[in-house]
Parts: sequence; C-alpha cells; structure tokens
Amino acid sequence: MSRYGDLFQVSDFKTEKHVPLIECQDSIAANTIFEVNVSVGKEVTHPNTTEHHIRWIRVYFLPDGEKAAYELANVEFTSHGESVAGPNMGPAYTHHAASIKIMLKKSGTLYAASFCNIHGLWENSRRIEVK
Repeated sequence: MSRYGDLFQVSDFKTEKHVPLIECQDSIAANTIFEVNVSVGKEVTHPNTTEHHIRWIRVYFLPDGEKAAYELANVEFTSHGESVAGPNMGPAYTHHAASIKIMLKKSGTLYAASFCNIHGLWENSRRIEVK
C-alpha cells in the first residue's frame, strides 16, 4: 500500500522545472513578520498554457518538536488562457508564483507543494531558524 506522501516528486525533469522554490531568510527574529516567496520554474520556465500548467501551490510550516504542520497558504492559479474562442485564446493568465507574509514564534521547516496538471505533485522544504 502506498501513502499519499509517496505521490510527491522532488527532482526535476531535464527540460522544465516543477519543484516549488522557497525564497526567504534562513534566520529571523521571533514574532517578526517576514516575506516568503514560492514559485515554480524560476531557472527554467514551466509552461503556462490551457493544456499544461501549475494549478496550485500550498505552503505549510512544521515547528520543531511538533507532529502537525500548519497550513500557511493555499494559492490557486485559475486562468491559463482558456476562452470560448478556444485553448490559449483567453485574455488572462495567472503566473505560478506567490508571496506571503508570515510570523513565526519558533524554528521549524517550511514545506511547499505544487501541482502540475500533467506531471502531478511536487514538493520542497526549507529550514527556518527563529532567534
């Protein structure tokens, strides 16, 4: 029997990026608001078409010594060029990147997950030290 976590991939294909990139400070002061940027395809652009796109990014925080993670953000990307005129004919596209502001009281790990409508689930993590 496989587990839900077994569905997540962590390495990239050679021609496009899927792993969500977490950009933020490695160390912050407790109770200080700071920015976390999460994106897919920074070095190699991921397609953003009706047929092939990133549908969502979710961000979680697991504090040291705790079992349960806290969901910090759930960002849906809902426009990829769809239109009554046909695929990729629409006037609007949402880009697969998000910026959130958070405050932490203790050290732990940020986790980001993304979903590509063709290639499935992807994950990454980043350690944050709180002083």
